[in-house]
Amino acid sequence: MSLSILLLGGGGREHALAWKLSQSALVKHIYICPGNGGTTSLSKSSNLDISPSDFPLLTQFAVETDVSLVVPGPEQPLVDGVESYFRKVGIPVFGPTQFAARMEGSKVFAKNFMARHSIPTARYRTFKSNQIDVAREYVKTCGHKVVLKADGLAAGKGVLIPETVEEAIVGLNEIMVANVFGAAGSEVVVEELLTGPEISVLAFSDGYTIIPLPAAQDHKRIGEGDVGLNTGGMGAYAPAPVATPSIMEEIITKSLKPTVDGMRRDGFPFVGLLFTGFMLTTTGPKVLEYNVRFGDPETEALMLLLEEKADLAAIMLACTGHRLDSISVPVRPGFAVSVVLASGGYPGSYLKGKPITIDTQNIPPNVVVFHAGTTLHNNAIVSSGGRVIAVTAYASSLQEALEAVYTGVDKVSFEGKTFRGDIAHRALNSSPEVISSSQALTYAQAGVSVDTGNAFVEAIKPLVRSTRRKGAEAEIGGFGGVFDLKAIGYKDPVLVSGTDGVGTKLRVASDVGIHDLVGIDLVAMSVNDLLVQGAEPLYFMDYYGCSKLDTAVASQVVKGIAEGCRQANCALIGGETAEMPGMYQLGDYDLAGFAVGAVERKQILPKPNVQAGDILLGIASSGLHSNGFSLVRKIVYEASGLSYSSTCPWDNRLTLGEALLEPTRIYIRQILPVAQSGLIKGMCHITGGGFVENIPRVLPKGLGCYVDVEAWELPPVFKFLKKHGRVEALEMARTFNNGIGMVIIVSQDNVDAVLKALKEAGEAAIYEIGHVTPKEGVEMRNVHVWT
Repeated sequence: MSLSILLLGGGGREHALAWKLSQSALVKHIYICPGNGGTTSLSKSSNLDISPSDFPLLTQFAVETDVSLVVPGPEQPLVDGVESYFRKVGIPVFGPTQFAARMEGSKVFAKNFMARHSIPTARYRTFKSNQIDVAREYVKTCGHKVVLKADGLAAGKGVLIPETVEEAIVGLNEIMVANVFGAAGSEVVVEELLTGPEISVLAFSDGYTIIPLPAAQDHKRIGEGDVGLNTGGMGAYAPAPVATPSIMEEIITKSLKPTVDGMRRDGFPFVGLLFTGFMLTTTGPKVLEYNVRFGDPETEALMLLLEEKADLAAIMLACTGHRLDSISVPVRPGFAVSVVLASGGYPGSYLKGKPITIDTQNIPPNVVVFHAGTTLHNNAIVSSGGRVIAVTAYASSLQEALEAVYTGVDKVSFEGKTFRGDIAHRALNSSPEVISSSQALTYAQAGVSVDTGNAFVEAIKPLVRSTRRKGAEAEIGGFGGVFDLKAIGYKDPVLVSGTDGVGTKLRVASDVGIHDLVGIDLVAMSVNDLLVQGAEPLYFMDYYGCSKLDTAVASQVVKGIAEGCRQANCALIGGETAEMPGMYQLGDYDLAGFAVGAVERKQILPKPNVQAGDILLGIASSGLHSNGFSLVRKIVYEASGLSYSSTCPWDNRLTLGEALLEPTRIYIRQILPVAQSGLIKGMCHITGGGFVENIPRVLPKGLGCYVDVEAWELPPVFKFLKKHGRVEALEMARTFNNGIGMVIIVSQDNVDAVLKALKEAGEAAIYEIGHVTPKEGVEMRNVHVWT
């Protein structure tokens, strides 16, 4: 792959993004619009002389130069709907739609969203410009200090923090009457003033998965000690020690993941970089605001924290392709610090055009100088903005990074250079929860709660007991499970085992928020594999792995496992729950199942007497079962134009997500008695590999079969996938079950007896789908009916 990227913006953020993107082996060239004096010297890049707000001309340029990806840096193009221009010509944008960009473009919209989805934030009220009297009365009577926020974008200046009620009323008059923020102040948010450390969390999102980068702390005030006027940011560092692992877990589980899930369910899934400001209050982290793009100067520091092998272009493409869960975002240990060098007079009026000298020979090797407000004039770099340069350093310790960055600051000179010498002072003066060498460590500090695990075991014991059967007591909490084989009357038994998982169907379950059905899937995939060998399932054990145990979610999964065991008449006799911080993303989990069954030696399937002419009977599936979901997810999100919360196209009683989660059928009760009667020669479970790869697994060498797809009607879910994914018929046949979950091989003489027995067991959907043939392989006949 050879990518051309169009990067919109010209500040330090864009220089840092271009610097990291240029390291990607995937990237051929980066067009930066408009860029700055520093971006001209990057490998693989060139500045583009087109207005970043001229979307039609940018689109024309992107089409003519075969641009593969567009990366908007600032918020304004995203709020103005730049994404739709490129989407219409088939070029992906690493950034949200105009609807999703309202999370930054409208503070009223964002606050109402947080309230609707129970995301922790400050108490608030909103007032339109004609409600000034009501707003004044509210600030007089609410009983707490307030923050005033203009609804729309105001170049980072639309927030007032009054000290008194009188100042609050003056602020309301400025926003709502004097219109000091213009149209941005047509509506105002009045919210409770929160106190505590403030952090910024930048996270990649594909609409389903969200992966945060280390938390950063910005320094907004112009003066050291956080005094003076607010700026766009005078420096940043990451990771912030105050953002401990436990705090980050809480942020992800209570704020970030609910935000991405809520946006998707509300119909505007978020793709791109979600930048969320948090206040760490005494009652937990609370969202201050959302931004829908990279922050500045946080980005400069975070780009240096990404490992060298972290391919930013690949990460962005994974986001636009809704497959972020398939790629890693590796971050190296250590600290990064960025110090902004501003023009004299900033954030007030300042002079431009000041020559800049950079002593590149003596800048430390772990320091990168990113340009922000610079331009190239007569082959010389001169200042052109308030924030001119962002000097950034990485080191294994915060102190080393600070020493390096200020050495770099000394090597940059221009008239009026202004900077803060106390970046990261909060981390140096106070590092909450940083473990000293003399402090005793606990398992809980490592992110594992033994108490939570014990509570989970107690919570699921009733579910496990409900699966008791002859031979097993079905109790958990000990070191293992016990099954008494003699108690169930086998004379010459052979034990049969099977293990399986649920695959990426788990991602759909997590996104939809329904977890019990995949528990049924887990049991079904294993016990159906026992059945095809003629075995009766005896007992089942499960493995549940996660980063942080969520008892409510895990209990739902086990509820489904217990239901599956009851359907299969096997006992759930044990399991393992593994809490492994760092191995899984927060909010994700993985499942594996292990089933053991028994069959009399003379009844093991397949039998050796399978021969050409034997009949293939197909028994209906309940839907997709648990295979092909990587393709399913790609079709749904990239080709169908729908989301999991959309109404199911073939069943308006369900959402699409609910329909896709229909659990795998368990065929034990219907088929096992027939197998034990000796009427069946062989069986095959149609799982991964579809018909093409599964049926040959039970045929003797030298034999094959044909499958006539006209024998049954393709169910609606498979028609949906085939149509929207434009999946070829043979690809369907080797990926999905296409409506047939189990295939039974019987002699022609026994067909009627098997059909009768299956119907008496309650199985109605049985089809004669083909024959065994003397030629190896699977011939799919009449696949034209699937077109």
